[in-house]
Amino acid sequence: MIRWLLASWAANAVALGITGWILSGVSFNDSFWTLIWAALVFGILNTILKPILKLLTLPLAVFTLGIAWFFVSMFMLWLTDLIVGKFNIDGFWNYVWATIIVWVVNVVLDAVMYRSLDDGRSGAPAPV
Repeated sequence: MIRWLLASWAANAVALGITGWILSGVSFNDSFWTLIWAALVFGILNTILKPILKLLTLPLAVFTLGIAWFFVSMFMLWLTDLIVGKFNIDGFWNYVWATIIVWVVNVVLDAVMYRSLDDGRSGAPAPV
């Protein structure tokens, strides 16, 4: 459990760091610790608040074919920006692109982490 939480925290830090590196409108004020703090807050929000919001917006998500959940993800970034003072995202389009980048990086990292965890548990070789 703790290993999973640390891996998730690290994945969020990598995703937010890459986002800040790609987008000039996403800033950590050149502070590694701000990045770590933002990753922690973002992870907590995604673990606790996001599932509640997804449940509450389920009817809207059905009506919009899931697009409403994209805005829930954007809201998680906005809350992280609000809570972590030195983490800043400037402008709507930076939120849109930051949401997409964080999603893509997390999909890639999840696939890599799942594969490495699967290699160690099953004893069988991972599928290629």
